[in-house]
Parts: sequence; C-alpha cells; structure tokens
Amino acid sequence: MNLDIGFSEAQYGVLASVVFTSLFAVASLGAGVASDRFNRKLLTTASAICWSIATLGTAFSDSYAQVVVCRVAMGLACAFSTPTAYTLIREAVPKDRVALASSLYSTAVALGSGLASLSILLDKELGWRNALILVSLFGTFSVGASVLLLPDDPKDIVAVSSLDDVDTSGEPSILSDISDTVATSRVQWIFLGSFLRFCSGLCIGVWSAPYYRMVFADQQSEYAVAQAVISAVGASASGLLGGLAADWLSSSTPDDDPDKEGRKLWVPIAGSLLAAPTWYFAVHSEQSFEVAMAWLAAEYFVAECWFGPTITTLQATVGPKIGGTAQGLFTLTGAIANLAPSIVGYLYGQTAGAGESSTELSSLLGTGVCLCYLSSALCFAIAAKSPPPLLVKKAKEQ
Repeated sequence: MNLDIGFSEAQYGVLASVVFTSLFAVASLGAGVASDRFNRKLLTTASAICWSIATLGTAFSDSYAQVVVCRVAMGLACAFSTPTAYTLIREAVPKDRVALASSLYSTAVALGSGLASLSILLDKELGWRNALILVSLFGTFSVGASVLLLPDDPKDIVAVSSLDDVDTSGEPSILSDISDTVATSRVQWIFLGSFLRFCSGLCIGVWSAPYYRMVFADQQSEYAVAQAVISAVGASASGLLGGLAADWLSSSTPDDDPDKEGRKLWVPIAGSLLAAPTWYFAVHSEQSFEVAMAWLAAEYFVAECWFGPTITTLQATVGPKIGGTAQGLFTLTGAIANLAPSIVGYLYGQTAGAGESSTELSSLLGTGVCLCYLSSALCFAIAAKSPPPLLVKKAKEQ
C-alpha cells in the first residue's frame, strides 16, 4: 500500500499505531458508556457495518489522507465491539461458565490477530486492494452473524438502565459513571494489576523478537516458526485453562461465602508469579536456542491465563449498569501500558549506546518484566482480599 500510494515508513508507523490503536483505546471509553445505555446488539451490528465500509473505503483510497480517514473510522467502529461483547457474555452465559466464555472470546481475538498476518499471502496473490475487498466481505459476514446469532438486548434492562443512570447532581454522566466504576478498592487494585500485567506482555511482544534476533542471529527462520506456534498454541491453551480454573474456583466456593468472584483472581495471581521466573530464564538462556524457546513457551503457557478471570471479576464487581464503562476503562488501561516498551527502548538506548547489546537488553527485560509480573501478582492478591461491594454496603449500613 505504501509503495503504491506513496507514503513513507514514518507515515505508515503513524497509521499503524496512533491513528488506529490510540484512537481505538480512547474511543473504547465512550463506547463502554454507550453500551451501558443503548442496545448492545444494535451497537455491535453497527460497529461491524462501519468497520466493513471503512475497510472497503481503504481499498479504493488513492492518497495517504484518504487512508487515514478510513483508518480513523475503522478505529472508532472497532472500539464498540469489546465493551458490548463482554457485557453480553456476562448476561447470556451461566454464571459458572462466564470466565471460560470470556477466555474463549479473548482467545479468539488473539488468534484472529495472529491470522491477520496471513493477509500478506492475499496481498501477494491478489494485490492489496483486492485483499482489503476480501477482508471487507468477511466483515459483511460478521454483520449477518451479529443480526442472526446475537441475543436481543432485553428492553426492560435498557429502560431501567436509562432511568437509573440519569444524573441529578449536574455532573456529566460519563464522569459519574467513571467515578462509580473505580469507587471500590477491589476495582482500583484490579486496574493497577492489569496495567502492570499489560506492561509485561507488551514489553515481551515488542522486544522479544529484537532480543532473539541478536542472540540467535542464524536461527531467525526457526524463531519465527517457534514464536508463531508458541503464541497460538501456548497462549490459547493458557487462556482457556485459566477460564476453566477460575470457574472451578468460584463454583467450589461454599455457598455461604459472599465472595465467590474474588476467588477467580487467584488465577492471574498464580499466572503472574509463575511467569516471572519462566521469562527470566527465557532471556537468560543464550547458550541454547531450544532451551530459550522452551522457557518462552512455558512463559506463555503460565502467563496468558489472566485475562478471562480478571474481566469476569471486574464485571461482577461493578455490576450490570456500568459494566461497559468498566470495560472501556480496562481497554484504556492497556493502551496507556503501551508506554512501557517505549521506556524500555529509551533505557536500552542509554545503556547500549550506538550499538546493540543482548546483555543489556536481557538485563532490562529480565528485571523490568519480572518486576511488573511480581507487582501485578501483589495487586491482584490485594484485590482478591478486598471486600466485595456487598460486604462494603453492609458495613456502611451498620
């Protein structure tokens, strides 16, 4: 695309990051608030329609400005899919399977992101314009799937939510929703733990490839295959097992325990604690490519269990009225964590100078990522021990 239309690598970088990712994250907050107030099936369908039109528009773009406009529209449209999805899952799935269902959704998103790399093959065979047209057809298929398969958003819930969310204090409604979302200590610690966990994952995602390129320069093809298998199989298995484990922990809690949801947080606690040493050895096994990949596979397998249990605990804590707002804030938390790889890059540049040093990079990654993992485990543990909203309400009434 950039060669055909004629824009620079720097412009492509802006297009791939700021224009979409940053806008998507910020818009997710507004999308979350909208999902608390309006019909979520309609929002999901409209999102798929707009995303498909934006993709088709990109296929017919003849300038960088046109591509940017389409990319902005795509980011805004995609932002509405996540808050509506998780809140609908929470209401449509039995309580003893919510964590698994959320993990299935997040795993499917990760697999879809991985399969997106196959668009390179479409580009080579069909050209980038025809490849985007084909992708937009898949988007059209998702529109039909949304209409036919998604359950209707109950009208009574929408009506009650609209009445209950009226802000009589004069404060902007979105601000009051945000304030209500972060009002409990459990949610605050979940967000902090998630931020640290996002920092770890993003640093690994951005810097593992450059590190292994330096250490195993003659095995780049093997690394590409190993990384693809590890991220697809290891991360998917971890996510699904994490959801199953969280549901089991919740269902096995005695009926007289008022905090069944808090038990689910022990999954991300265990995952973060186990991820720290496995990642440390993954970046300190320079003598053997096979050993390094084995530790990397172990890291993915233990680390990626956290998403579903964390989301379901967050949703259960804030309740149905502001679940979309909570999900939007969660997505925004992940976007802010994108600063972590940049900080690693800055520190690496300061310590390594003008050249490349795998020793300096492994030290930064080993220390920084492991510290974030251990800190996130601590935050999730505090969140798990924090009293649920029901107990807090009873304590205030007494």
